[in-house]
Amino acid sequence: MRVILANIEDVMREAAARWTLVAYFFLSTIFIIIFASAINLDIVDGALAGAKLFGKDVQMHGNNEINIEQLVLGFESGFSAVLYFLCTFLAIFATAHLVPRLQEKGTIDLYLSRPVSRVKLLMSRYIAGLILAASNLIYLLGSIWAIVAWKTHVLNARFLLAGGIILFVIATLLAFAFLIGVVTSSTAVSIMTSYGLFFFSLMLVAHERIAAAVSKEWQAWVINTLYWVIPKTAELGQAVVAFVSGGRFGAEIEKVLTPAPFVTTAVFAVACLTLASWLFQRKEF
Repeated sequence: MRVILANIEDVMREAAARWTLVAYFFLSTIFIIIFASAINLDIVDGALAGAKLFGKDVQMHGNNEINIEQLVLGFESGFSAVLYFLCTFLAIFATAHLVPRLQEKGTIDLYLSRPVSRVKLLMSRYIAGLILAASNLIYLLGSIWAIVAWKTHVLNARFLLAGGIILFVIATLLAFAFLIGVVTSSTAVSIMTSYGLFFFSLMLVAHERIAAAVSKEWQAWVINTLYWVIPKTAELGQAVVAFVSGGRFGAEIEKVLTPAPFVTTAVFAVACLTLASWLFQRKEF
């Protein structure tokens, strides 16, 4: 256990030494500062009387004041979609290097000389990557939530809890990045393929229409199979928004927060980690 904790600590030190950790949180801080300075709300008796966005007045419809709780709920629901993409992309960019750098000559020799199995070594790097991603996720979501609460005095705990769904997506894509990293030993390839998987899954949300448009039956079968095999990034993004809003905007929460996307995505992540561990055990250095 001590060896595993030491490996996790090594990852954090490596991230700090290579400025990855600093750049990761610096970008998030810039985003938080822009967000805090961009929104200026004039609240009177629990209702929105006026608002400025990036220094420009927001036109109010008629003379009616807007209920601030509804405004915050709608704003956080829409903004959660932005954070879903932002947090996922930053996390993959900051952690996809963990396996390629591990397999560099000299580094891998040092780690393999320690009394720890290759599987535990790989999993300790994976856990460290999740800790790094989760810490930035908490920092970013927590800061945005605190700013909204400070300016509106409205607390929406769902906005914070939605971070669990985002972290689940990050964990899945990181598992895939680890698999690609073991095979290719390339950080660039790990990042590009992870992003490619994310966007390809977004397109497959329309798998039924795509399958109906192709001319061959086997092509439709391949498209539908791919949909069920790869992560459901589109459905999970919708789940984030639906969870934050409580199902008040768009699709009903019961229709969006269904088990299937979570289960199939989790199976994909476990399969990637299992295959990555098996390949890493057999790989010669």
